[in-house]
Amino acid sequence: MIASDWGDWLVREIEDANPDGVAVWYLGCNGFIVKGREGTTIYIDPYLGLGSPPRTVRMIPVPFNPDDVAEADALLATHEHTDHVHGPSQAPILANTGASFYAPDDSVAVAREDEAWTDEWEVTDDQLTEVTEGETLEIGEFTVHVEQANDPDSTHPVSYVLEHEAGTFFHGGDTKPTDEFERIGEEYEIDLAALAFGTVGRVPDKQTRELTRTRWYNDENQIVECADALECERLLPSHWDMWKGLTADPTALHHHTNSFEYPQRLEVVEIGDRVDLS
Repeated sequence: MIASDWGDWLVREIEDANPDGVAVWYLGCNGFIVKGREGTTIYIDPYLGLGSPPRTVRMIPVPFNPDDVAEADALLATHEHTDHVHGPSQAPILANTGASFYAPDDSVAVAREDEAWTDEWEVTDDQLTEVTEGETLEIGEFTVHVEQANDPDSTHPVSYVLEHEAGTFFHGGDTKPTDEFERIGEEYEIDLAALAFGTVGRVPDKQTRELTRTRWYNDENQIVECADALECERLLPSHWDMWKGLTADPTALHHHTNSFEYPQRLEVVEIGDRVDLS
């Protein structure tokens, strides 16, 4: 059972919130909760685990206990890695709320086969839905488009575009630059884009445990390349806070974004912070 450092105040705050348009809360790592003015609530990549020390060591608090979540309409996963698809973090949310889990095939396979969510938790098979690039989902007041992503460490990554009358939110998962982003930037008017950011560091190898030079996320130049191609108004760097040895300073991106047309603004947030689209 997951024990939160914060108790239940964050999920209660979100449940009580009445945004004028769309509110987005950052959960640390690459997790987000998106809530619209009509109450539709979507979780994206929430991860409440501690990693696998000493290889991956969590550097931030666990912001809530998944058993405390009482309101959710959908949970989206971008790819199959543990910090994006994690039964102890996500299955209780589905069990408590009846929400649907949407993810690409390899991610759903983790839930169905590797972690057996339907056996270990009160999750039904029809709550687990495969999606692929080019699909569109109608989730309450949101139209969610499944789009391309470029994560060489993943077997099948996707990104999501959440459209709402108040604005459009893009979640790239752990993507790095791809030519597809120019098309996505032309097709959608992206108000806020969340993109993974981190340093290159040395992390113990999964098999040998020897320290190995590791790049999992965008560096300063790559994240700006993504944001510029997406033509996003605001860039929200994510993931920089999570793993020991790979943390970064997102405020450094002010220097990298200055000469580009996009992003027009850098949105630096910490775990638990809220930003709004209106």
